Amino acid sequence: MSGLMASGAISGAGVAHADDGATEQSGASATLGGLETYDSAVIHEAGKDEKVSAGLFRMSVEDGGTLQTYCVDIHNPTQPDAKYRETSWSGTSLHDNADAGRIRWILQNSYPQVNDLAALARKAHAGSLTEQQAAAGTQVAIWRYSNKHDKVDVDAVSPAAEKLADYLQRGARDLAEPQASLTLSPQAVSGLPGERLGPVTVHTNADGVTVLPPAEAAAGGVRLVDEKGERVTEAKNGSRLYFDVPKGSRAGSAELTVQASTTVPVGRAFASDSRSQTQILAGSSESTVSATATANWGSEGAVPALSARENCAGHGVDITATNSGAAPYTFTLMGTRHTIPAKAKRTVTIPLQEDQAYDFTIKGPHGFEKRLRGVLDCETTAAAGSAADGGLTTQTTTQPSPASVGGTGSGSENGTGTDLAETGSSNATPIIAGIAVLLVLVGGASVVLGRKRKSPDEGE
Repeated sequence: MSGLMASGAISGAGVAHADDGATEQSGASATLGGLETYDSAVIHEAGKDEKVSAGLFRMSVEDGGTLQTYCVDIHNPTQPDAKYRETSWSGTSLHDNADAGRIRWILQNSYPQVNDLAALARKAHAGSLTEQQAAAGTQVAIWRYSNKHDKVDVDAVSPAAEKLADYLQRGARDLAEPQASLTLSPQAVSGLPGERLGPVTVHTNADGVTVLPPAEAAAGGVRLVDEKGERVTEAKNGSRLYFDVPKGSRAGSAELTVQASTTVPVGRAFASDSRSQTQILAGSSESTVSATATANWGSEGAVPALSARENCAGHGVDITATNSGAAPYTFTLMGTRHTIPAKAKRTVTIPLQEDQAYDFTIKGPHGFEKRLRGVLDCETTAAAGSAADGGLTTQTTTQPSPASVGGTGSGSENGTGTDLAETGSSNATPIIAGIAVLLVLVGGASVVLGRKRKSPDEGE
């Protein structure tokens, strides 16, 4: 998934260009540090028992702040220093999980949101709880709901942690998905010079946000304004922002960025740019969050604006194209011809395989170009395959490492199993060398989408 910050510019040649990830920046971006507070759990599967580490991860937020998270996908590995971005449940393995709201309840009613461990132990009839046991019991309860359709049977090793997991599982109630810490909608707009392009609406849980217009736009006379046409440098939840493009401007592009300091809501999902399992937020310090939106304009013909989001229910990436120009915008996608009439909008879903790496370059009139790249990660279990053929491979160790951030598997015949440090399932760093998907969209031109299809009998 994404590299996040879209870059728009106004050049002398009037070329609009953007190079970003699957979706524009929205909310918190962070780097995974590793397991911080944890104990042991055992996965019972296929007649084998496998010991794993279970507990809280720590993430460092870009531009300041820290996050505490639990993992969601018990059979997927994590990668050290993996980059993550805040996202909606629909873009993760939680998209089709009817119990996702119960996971949020567990997060809000257990450690670290509840840091009175004596009171928590009394509720769970657990005797006493250490921080490590509380973290492990909470993680086990989350796994029982996040991997329920995989029929995962998991228990905490500590009796106290196991009682906490049982208490949380029994008591969990359905809660709604939390709102984003900060996002803009839509994330791309288009129009003609002499118009105000937008609106772009701010959605945030922060008291206020700072609006950061790009220097390139200021140099070209483009202003960021409110509904009254007044220049804006600050905004709040519900604010509607516009790009005021001077009449006679050459075809081009600009980006606005909004930034705030806030706590990210408990229960927000975090997805990785690479093949590293989904995380869910358990706690947040005051953190710096940001969101971006782009504007494109041209004086004639079709004037497209493009945004993208991962759509796990649709098994792919949704590309939404808006045409604010006076002429239709036509392209062929995966053998199908699509025409977006003038002043209209369409969404096209690009189907992908689980764990498939993709790289889209989308072109249009007036020199418009946008690149999207990432990895589709929508399931709780890693897809089968090998690095050579575009699938996923893992590197494992059979050496016990009791001093590391993890436990030692016991499911293999020789009793050593797999070291499961920092994963919930494997400390493996996956190697993804899949064939990138190349997508070129030009008005009236064909689109080539190279996809690697995985056979159903490939081993893990």
